[in-house]
Amino acid sequence: MTETPHLPGAPLLLWAPQAWLADGWRERVLMQVGADGHWTAVTPDCPAPPEAVELSGPVLPGLVNGHSHAFQRAFAGLAERRSGEHDDFWTWRDRMYGVALRITPEQLRAVAAQLYAELLQGGYTQVCEFHYLHHAPDGRPHPAANGQAHGDPMAMSHALVQAAADAGIGLTMLPVLYERAGFAQPSLRDDQRRFATDVDTVLALRDGIRALDAPGVTAGVAIHSLRAAAPDSITRLAAALDGDAAPIHIHIAEQTAEVDDCLAATGRRPIEWLLQHLPLDARWQLVHATHATADEIDAVARSGAGVVICPSTEANLGDGLTDLPRWLAQGTVLSLGSDSHVGRAWPAELRLLEEGQRLALRRRNVAAAPAAGDDATAAHLFRRVRDGGAMAAGFARWGLQPGARADLLVLDTRAPGLLGVPPSHRLDALVFATDAPAFAEVWVAGRPVVSNGRHRAQSLLREGFAGAMAALWPA
Repeated sequence: MTETPHLPGAPLLLWAPQAWLADGWRERVLMQVGADGHWTAVTPDCPAPPEAVELSGPVLPGLVNGHSHAFQRAFAGLAERRSGEHDDFWTWRDRMYGVALRITPEQLRAVAAQLYAELLQGGYTQVCEFHYLHHAPDGRPHPAANGQAHGDPMAMSHALVQAAADAGIGLTMLPVLYERAGFAQPSLRDDQRRFATDVDTVLALRDGIRALDAPGVTAGVAIHSLRAAAPDSITRLAAALDGDAAPIHIHIAEQTAEVDDCLAATGRRPIEWLLQHLPLDARWQLVHATHATADEIDAVARSGAGVVICPSTEANLGDGLTDLPRWLAQGTVLSLGSDSHVGRAWPAELRLLEEGQRLALRRRNVAAAPAAGDDATAAHLFRRVRDGGAMAAGFARWGLQPGARADLLVLDTRAPGLLGVPPSHRLDALVFATDAPAFAEVWVAGRPVVSNGRHRAQSLLREGFAGAMAALWPA
């Protein structure tokens, strides 16, 4: 990165030879960062003024990671063996609970900070943390801190907020309503004891996170799933959120067994039940929605709710493929999530999203939209998830435009996969021909956090992560 002196209190000017604006690639783009870390002006076709920081390559907006369970980064790569005749999501989940039952707040901070640095290097500048790991391993609140008379229900939330600050990523916290083990199980299993919440607890956690007033941190809420929360609790939470513009996330229709159980318990499929019982709107984000019928897709699109697709996790867990062509054709709000974090870079997620459809349909460029003037698959998907991610995180403005937070990615045009590629095809090559993240720099709120492809605190964060992993997985 080219360093240029910046006078305190003066606007920060950044200049890029090429940048992806609302209408695609534009040349010679001057971007001004205000004192609040947001863009105040973005102007193409400008020469570089002498006081500007000249960025080293083409610029893209950062993306929102719409779905994260940070603690599961400590489990990535450790469930890829099968000892019995059958392995699926449910057997993976039982093994994952072993990590959930052991990890401490200090270890969670170290794991999450390493994860968040990796997400930044992978092109995400905001992450939505679907946070259900609250209590101490015995299921009670963590020991009191800072002179509190009682236990600390926010110990794990604090760990995630601190981890985001350590890495420099934006964070949307989503405390989760989680109160039962299944449709026919009115309470949690013993190995789910750290997850227990009710409506009042979720709202208190949300308010506690907001009261921290931590830079770059916002809070909405989440419902784990229809199987994990009673209908009365879901409707009560939804009523309590009337007038709150923050996002509401829910896992839904990820597994066929979940669909079958919901049908048996309620007479409705999960998405069908949600549509019939709740007034869905743009705040709602349906995570996975893998097994959705055509009628459900159409109804979700009409409601304005969004869908968060997590290609690498859905592939890893054997969830199945969603009907991407129909979601796209109906104009549904879409975003990406990395969920269990077996993948941590958005170009790879977009590649898998498209190539999964190619394998299933035996066609190419499934997501392209030439009839709408968008014949480039990567560009069409990128636009959709850029805008959808903003909604998933609760932002009214996102990307390289005035009023949005001043986040950006600088492409390394000499990276394998990009070297020699014509400028008009760089996004195509980034998604479909590049094996590793190719971002030379990443900026969040007008500050560089990744330089020369490395997180600026990489050595320190790696050391903390290695220590946490050694404690969680002793040899």
